[in-house]
Amino acid sequence: MYKTFTRTWWRENPKWPGGLEPYPGRKTWYGAYKTEQEAYEACQEWNKAHKPGRYSRKMEYTSDN
Repeated sequence: MYKTFTRTWWRENPKWPGGLEPYPGRKTWYGAYKTEQEAYEACQEWNKAHKPGRYSRKMEYTSDN
């Protein structure tokens, strides 16, 4: 089983260059898929439809295996 989720990769910190500090944020869960290929394709579709923005919010997947 593969689960998809989104999270941001940066947070505001004026002491860091560019005002952003690396910080993997909390996961927001979206769906579950039987195969890795299905999860990968779901992430690709979501990422194409949503701009990552300043904090680089993207969809990823993980395995329960």
